[in-house]
Amino acid sequence: MKLWVGLGNPGAKYAGNRHNIGFMAVDRIAAAHGFAPWRAKFRAELTEGRLGSEKVLLLKPQTFMNLSGQSVGEAMRFFKLDPADITVFHDEIDLGPGKVRVKSGGGHAGHNGLRSIHDHIGPHYVRVRLGVGHPGDKARVPGYVLADFAKADQYWLDDLLRGISDGAPQLADGDTGKFMNAVALRVAPPRSSTSAAKTEKADVPKPGPATDAAPEPDTRNPLQRLVDRFR
Repeated sequence: MKLWVGLGNPGAKYAGNRHNIGFMAVDRIAAAHGFAPWRAKFRAELTEGRLGSEKVLLLKPQTFMNLSGQSVGEAMRFFKLDPADITVFHDEIDLGPGKVRVKSGGGHAGHNGLRSIHDHIGPHYVRVRLGVGHPGDKARVPGYVLADFAKADQYWLDDLLRGISDGAPQLADGDTGKFMNAVALRVAPPRSSTSAAKTEKADVPKPGPATDAAPEPDTRNPLQRLVDRFR
């Protein structure tokens, strides 16, 4: 059994925030893979289903971000799981928008949700880091992550969430490479070879009509040109 945790803040006020991309990711997985209805448990919303051969629990702590570890710790102990069985989906300001990285263990890098999880279960769990970009100034980070995604972000955000859902069975199976490939196919689909060939062909200039050719040089001597003029 796996426990996948999406991080965010509860309530409609925060639903579209960059900080809530973890909630968005597990919501998309649950909807796309036919998970059971969400129910209240462990101070969180919980659902369960199967991804490939794996039974997976999805958890959205309702304690607010700074206390996420309370909910995660309760669920881990109830199901008698190890930290290595837990995967946390969270926003990552040190990655560009739409970028994804999977990491096992390590520090919390100042992320309050991860800090709380560290306090309750330790650092030895898997993280799926979902890039939301950086505002450019450290002082602006709190306001930036607690603001909604811009309209211009919706295209890549939807592609990213689709890719995460596509690759979820591979992630549950422990195949990080195939998971990342599924995300990449949504976020940056490859251009087909036929399209490339058409583009190259279109870029080659076509020869103009015969009338566009340079005139042939006049090789007549002056006397001949004068005679031809009065013919």
